[in-house]
Amino acid sequence: MYKLRRFLKSYLFQLIVGPACKLTEAVLELMIPLITADIIDNGVKNGDIDYVIRKGCLMILMGALGLCFALVCQKTASIASQGFGTQLRNAMFRHINSLSHAELDRIGTPSLITRMTNDINQLQLAVAMLIRLVIRAPILVVGAVIMAMMIDLKLSLIFFISSPLIAVVLYIVMHRSVPYFKVMQGKLDKVSLISRENLSGNRVIRAFDKQSSEQERFDESNRQVAETAVRVGRISALLNPLTYIIAQGAVIAIVWFGACSVNVGGLQTGEIVALVNYMTQILLTMIVVSNLVVIFTKAAASAARVNEVFDTKPSVTEKTSDDIPTDKSAPAVEFRNVSFGYQNNGYALRNISFKAERGTTVGIIGGTGSGKSTLVNLIPRFYDTNEGSVYIDGSDVRDYPFEQLRKNMGIVPQKAELFGGTIRDNMMWAKSDASEEEIIRALKISQAYEFVSKLPEGMERQVSAGGKNLSGGQRQRLTIARALVGEPEILILDDSASALDFATDAALRKALREETEGMTILMVSQRVGTVRYADKILVLDNGELVGEGRHSELIKNCPVYKEICLSQLDPEEVEN
Repeated sequence: MYKLRRFLKSYLFQLIVGPACKLTEAVLELMIPLITADIIDNGVKNGDIDYVIRKGCLMILMGALGLCFALVCQKTASIASQGFGTQLRNAMFRHINSLSHAELDRIGTPSLITRMTNDINQLQLAVAMLIRLVIRAPILVVGAVIMAMMIDLKLSLIFFISSPLIAVVLYIVMHRSVPYFKVMQGKLDKVSLISRENLSGNRVIRAFDKQSSEQERFDESNRQVAETAVRVGRISALLNPLTYIIAQGAVIAIVWFGACSVNVGGLQTGEIVALVNYMTQILLTMIVVSNLVVIFTKAAASAARVNEVFDTKPSVTEKTSDDIPTDKSAPAVEFRNVSFGYQNNGYALRNISFKAERGTTVGIIGGTGSGKSTLVNLIPRFYDTNEGSVYIDGSDVRDYPFEQLRKNMGIVPQKAELFGGTIRDNMMWAKSDASEEEIIRALKISQAYEFVSKLPEGMERQVSAGGKNLSGGQRQRLTIARALVGEPEILILDDSASALDFATDAALRKALREETEGMTILMVSQRVGTVRYADKILVLDNGELVGEGRHSELIKNCPVYKEICLSQLDPEEVEN
């Protein structure tokens, strides 16, 4: 948690005032047993009712003051803990957005969600307890021991023996609990993963009648979390009994030896009561400390997971924030001996070289897993190459600042993803000040205008998260339109027409050819019909570029391409 202290810098006032109020409350609480002893030894013993009433009023006043200080501390703790959590979430969200695809793939979405919610909530609770109880607990323990020494030095030895014993119990429990809390957080990640898969893939699960098996999978994961929680609970459950045994043993010792001292006139009855009260305070404080141990143990595990995210550095970074000059006479996109592999998975692309001239359409085709999506993901620099270089307008993509590199690109990912809001809101992602005419033009090119214009609300139609209230084909057309609104110089379509029927697909390709003059288009598809009329076709097979040219050329000299064509078209269509 020490590494996260920077998020508390804005709350130094609360961090000072809150503990100071708790310190004052603790001092007032330590005075109560002395006043009680005074009432017994001087008021009750002598039958002085006025003295009892005066001291009783003083106790009420001290209690009221203690309540006021406690409320102020509670307020400051709430402000600091909630503010800390808010700043931490914002910083973590920004950092996650700075990570490249490789780091996001490695950590995983469910784990990141758990860390931003459950783990940060645990840290917020720890901050609140830090302000409210961490100062109060040791002050009460140390103060009670000091007060006991002031009353009777010999009997205070009982305090010196019992307090370290309780501290040892706390240390042992904490030391044994920490590993279990770390394991439990990891198992919670798995529960989140299964929950996310079941919620997002609910239709598929029902279609295959897999509700029972998925329920069993969830139950098993949930059972593992419960078993870990039970294990750590068993250890934590030892805290209260052990601390009670030690503290009550100390109380018995105080009463026994104190009674002997009273008999010989060394102590008064009220002082014995005060000593018992101080031991009770220590007991109650240690119970609070035992709960704090559990809270801070969980927080330590959560802090380690949060720090792991902050310690993760993006593998793709900017060299400069200044725009670099471009050469418009150079190819729009060029790959030079590019090889790339995902972590511990070998090479997905091997020695790829090609050029996409400005204003041309390049089709990319190949079997499943041949590296098509990987190839186009290197162009906007979602990943960095392991070997070779990718050039845009004659400059290496690694030299560009991200904004300059991507602002002139329109990227339509394989999975059509829309965001909550209206259709118009989604259309204005690439260009926030896009006019009505620009949006309508993009909708017409993408073949989305027909169905959008028929909606009662038109472009004001609300889109649910992920676009779940639209069909797959409608989502794909809208994502294409969203990319076209910005009139990008390079348009990347990553198998983004797979849900379209052949007629709509053909109309889309025709509109792109006629309405996007000067735009360089890279079109990934598994359909021969989608890429056959491209100016250049790239054929990938197992991460290697095995063919490059027009349809008519590849039919003659690329067996892989010919095989793909024959699997989708009649032999007569292949030759035409």
